[in-house]
Amino acid sequence: MPGEEVVIGPDYPPAPETGFRPDVPAGRVHAFALESRDSAIYPGIKRIDNAVTRRRDAYGNRLAAEAHEQSEACPYTRTVWVYVPAQYEAGTPAPLLVAQDGYLYLNRLPRVLDNLIAAGRVPPLVAILVDSGGGDAQGSQRGLEYDTLSGAYSDFIETEVLPRVARETGVVLTDDPDGRAVMGVSSGAACAFTMAWFHPERCRRVLSYSGTYVNQQSPPDPATPRGAWEYHATLIPAAETKPLRVWLEVGEQDLHANDPEETCHNWPLANRRMAAALAAKGYAYRFTLSLGGRHADPRVLDHTLPCALEWLWQGYR
Repeated sequence: MPGEEVVIGPDYPPAPETGFRPDVPAGRVHAFALESRDSAIYPGIKRIDNAVTRRRDAYGNRLAAEAHEQSEACPYTRTVWVYVPAQYEAGTPAPLLVAQDGYLYLNRLPRVLDNLIAAGRVPPLVAILVDSGGGDAQGSQRGLEYDTLSGAYSDFIETEVLPRVARETGVVLTDDPDGRAVMGVSSGAACAFTMAWFHPERCRRVLSYSGTYVNQQSPPDPATPRGAWEYHATLIPAAETKPLRVWLEVGEQDLHANDPEETCHNWPLANRRMAAALAAKGYAYRFTLSLGGRHADPRVLDHTLPCALEWLWQGYR
């Protein structure tokens, strides 16, 4: 399975597929809320503002702490949006794409999918846009969900989100892992990779923008002491190759681009290392370096998303 590495930019005009076309059938977007009180996996936390949570290293990176030192219980309400393409045939198992930080894609992904599906460039897939439980980074609900290296978030999607999607929309979702993709930006991208890494029997296609493959897991776990940095440093090299297809992007000027390696917190370096680790193990991957690109750069997203989705779904039948 060959890999590919490309350099793009520094100009990023929106891709034509991001525009509205009156001749293209438009899918429908449904929405519903998930309450923390209804979750057996994520009952809800928020960061405590104290001396522990304000600790940072010499480069400004927030330091991890034990859960009781940095977090307290806090309820949340999250929104889930579900795009169902016009071409969906009722009762037919549909391929699906789960996107973390769902609000980021609400005004772009449905239109892009309308155009790609109509052109036959991707299958008629259902897109499930899931917001996090709130906050960001260490000590937050979002950080717990996205930066933790475990199968917990995959379990949350599988047992609490997808059944609700089916009930709310009436769609049938495929259980074929080759027909399931996940995507995200920043920690949402690392989360997407984590979903596929820990449960390749559930999903096998990963789309990652500005992935947080750095040391941001909190509370710390002695099994993975450097958080998602361990993916390229130890986990991918040591494991048998998994049946994953991975599209990676990072900006040349992404977060902490000048931090030294020993911080384990340099986004461009971490993503380059991810590409190298995937290449060494023979994964199907594509790595994109965006010249002048910054963290979660919306220009890059609008420029690349259609082609990234098309690449991601290659080989699906």
